[in-house]
Amino acid sequence: MRTVVTASAAGTAFEWYDFFVFGSLATVIARHFFADAGETVAYIMALLTFGLGFVVRPLGALVFGWFGDRTGRKTTFLVTITLMGLATVAIGLLPDYGQIGVAAPILLLVMRMLQGFALGGEYGGAAIYVAEHAPPGRRGYLTGWIQTTAAFGLIGALTVILVTRAAVGAEAFDAWGWRIPFLLSALLLAISLWIRLRLNESPAYRRMEAEASDADHRAPYREAFLTWRNGRFVLLALFGIMIAQGAVWYCGYFYTRFFMERVLKVDTNTVDQLVLALTVASAGLYVFFGWLSDRIGRKPVMLFGMILALVAFFPGFHALTRAANPALAEAQAAAPVTVAADPAACALQFDPVGKASFSSSCDIAKSVLSNAGVSYANVAAPPGSVAVVRVGATEVASVDGRGLDPESLAAARADVDGRIKAALAAAGYPQRADPARINLPLVFAILMIFMVAATALYGPQAAALVELFPTRVRYTAMSLPYNVGTGWVGGLLPAASFALVAWSGNIYFGLWYSVFFTAVAVVVSLLWLPETRRRDLNAIPT
Repeated sequence: MRTVVTASAAGTAFEWYDFFVFGSLATVIARHFFADAGETVAYIMALLTFGLGFVVRPLGALVFGWFGDRTGRKTTFLVTITLMGLATVAIGLLPDYGQIGVAAPILLLVMRMLQGFALGGEYGGAAIYVAEHAPPGRRGYLTGWIQTTAAFGLIGALTVILVTRAAVGAEAFDAWGWRIPFLLSALLLAISLWIRLRLNESPAYRRMEAEASDADHRAPYREAFLTWRNGRFVLLALFGIMIAQGAVWYCGYFYTRFFMERVLKVDTNTVDQLVLALTVASAGLYVFFGWLSDRIGRKPVMLFGMILALVAFFPGFHALTRAANPALAEAQAAAPVTVAADPAACALQFDPVGKASFSSSCDIAKSVLSNAGVSYANVAAPPGSVAVVRVGATEVASVDGRGLDPESLAAARADVDGRIKAALAAAGYPQRADPARINLPLVFAILMIFMVAATALYGPQAAALVELFPTRVRYTAMSLPYNVGTGWVGGLLPAASFALVAWSGNIYFGLWYSVFFTAVAVVVSLLWLPETRRRDLNAIPT
């Protein structure tokens, strides 16, 4: 059993490492592969590229789930880990925009899609493999080690990034050193393959193969999704567990990172160290909550995580502002910012294709505030009027750039940018978080609350998903809702939440994305999700 868990967890941790390296380096990657876009657009494009790897995960779940149910668990996740490793190494070798132009972001997108495609088949295989070996009363505890591999992968990614940046220097790291964490995947791939090649097929799958005379006629897609017996559990897994998982876990790990870096202006190295310490401190909680679910049930533990997240998100992020950048919190209270503009002249400050000009007086003013990470309120002004930014009692008039030539528009933007930033500075709005004023213990404690919520939901999840489905369609049926929840709801969370902030002007408004999906899951889970901890994996769920 120790060999089974170690081999499965090691390979899955390596795949998470590959995936998290990209997310952790989104800011650097934005500069190299989206160099012709503005700062905000480039960052959004990097987030969307990160999210694209999640979007294709359900496709990988369908393809590899089918192979896993037809040909076995072991062979399938040998293929997924190889594909993931090769795609990650390739990212480290890609030429950037300055070398090959628009082909660079296209190739980056292709590699991200291959990563997501592979990861779509990896998690289900590893979780099922361990669960089908585990004694009934220890399934939560043993699959909890698979859940904690996400933390191990993130620890590995952040450690390699921090060590590499320290070894080559910040300037060299931004120029070329960012490639090293990707290239190291070649070594990790070799080690993971060597470990997994020593495994045998799972007992439950071997038993099914020995007992079934119609093995060649199994139809995982039809049986999993087109029969109500299994299809209803696919829906319950998605809407009762997985949409909350995507919302809570990715908010706790990734949106908090974006919020501290982009909004609170905390130094990137400090954020990396905080997230690393947080991940190390929370790693054991996955196993603990998995073990706890063996004692009291999967459902109550997961519901605790969801409800804690709902209660903690808004007050937690407000407290995070006061702890990480108290000068910003003080300035927001003393000199709130409003934008008085004709609503018809205001566009959504979100342009994923980089084609919008944002040239109205409202758009120019809001783009300055969005890039500065400043929260603002919107006030309707008379039609046709020029937008005015109020910083406390100070008013700064914007400029209508529509109809100006590119050179004049750039000059107008620079003028408005300078005047607004001067008003913000005079009102006490900091350009960066002051390291001397950051309350690191309090920041850590706040982030740890989010991690408790995430691990309580994630720890028992593998066992709960495995127990919902029969052996013959288990890989296919559980992989799809898992990867839709984490891939679509979780993977798109950073970009979608950032878009909500840009649309509203409120730095906390993006949290509604996570709150909505989590609240839906709480209702579905309370009303319809069954308790599964005592189920026989060889029985057909009823």
